[in-house]
Formats: sequence, structure tokens, C-alpha cells
Amino acid sequence: MSKPVGLLTLQGDYDKHRRAFRALGRETFDVRRPGELAEVSCLVIPGGESTTLTRLVDRAGLREPVCEFAAHHPVMGTCAGLIMVATALTGEKRPDYGVEPLGLLDCTVIRNGYGRQIDSFTAPVSLDRLDGSPDPFPAVFIRAPRITSVGPDVEVLASYRDEPVIIRQGHLLGMAFHPELTEDFRIHRYFLEMLPD
Repeated sequence: MSKPVGLLTLQGDYDKHRRAFRALGRETFDVRRPGELAEVSCLVIPGGESTTLTRLVDRAGLREPVCEFAAHHPVMGTCAGLIMVATALTGEKRPDYGVEPLGLLDCTVIRNGYGRQIDSFTAPVSLDRLDGSPDPFPAVFIRAPRITSVGPDVEVLASYRDEPVIIRQGHLLGMAFHPELTEDFRIHRYFLEMLPD
């Protein structure tokens, strides 16, 4: 039997991801300590606050274990989770914000690139390159990061205003918005399809 989907439950909106996966018939498992990574088939790093996530990941001793896990297992980062899996940040006004990405997915992002909380919005995003569906996805952007560049091995699966918002590099998936805040579970289903049989 397949191992459950791992949710990094240190901080953020992981419960909404749990709901999405359960709707798709998959159980989840909370990951808060390095040893718990052995219990899961993949890992979701949810949205939240990237400074806090950095501090909690390091305090839990998860930085190296997550990087080692990501070398062989699918990992999805959403919103702040995208910031955490990115290789670089840009546009920071202060170099000491305390955000240190894990350096997994070859992209550069700018935190809060779409504005502050008050600037949050929902926009239709085409998933044609992801699943061939003609129906747009209602992407929820909340203090969302912007992807300013991607490496040569990164595939852009969806864009908003000609900028990437869903990217994939091998078994790593990242997006600038919150797919879990909708009743549309196509992105979560796509992530599950990335798991080996």
C-alpha cells in the first residue's frame, strides 16, 4: 500500500491541503521531525510565512533531511512553500529578513511580488499545459511570490499575465498561489500523478 502524502505541518495552511488530498482518496501524514519523512511518499510545503517557515525548519533540524528527501521524492511548494523550495530570492529590501530557501527548484522569486494582503485576488489560470483541460483554474493569490526567472531544466506549466505561476523540474512542483483554497483539486491530482507507482 502506498505511503501517505506528507504535509509539512510546522506552520501555514496545511489543513486545506489535507482536505484536498482526502477528497482525492489519499491519506496524509504530518511531518514535523526528520524521522517522519520516512513515513511518506511525497511532501507538500504549504503557504504561510516564509520567515517563520525558515526558522521552524531549521529549529526542527529539517533542512538537510528535506533536501535529501527531495532528491528522490516528489515535493510541492505553494506560495511561501515556493519561496522555500526556490534557489534564490530577489528584490529584498533588507538582506537580513531571515528567509533562507532550500535551493531545490531552479528559480528565483520575489516575496510578496503580487502585493500585500490587501492586494490579494483570484484570477483564472489556464491548466492546458498541465492536464489539457480547457477550464481555467481559480488561482488564489495571497501575498504571493512572483517567479522572476527559471532555470533551463524548469518547465512552465501555467502563467498569469505572461509570468510563470506553476513550474516543474523533474519531481519538484512549485506555484505562486494557493491551489488548496478552492474546490478544484486538479493540481493536487496532478501532483499525485507524479508519484511513482
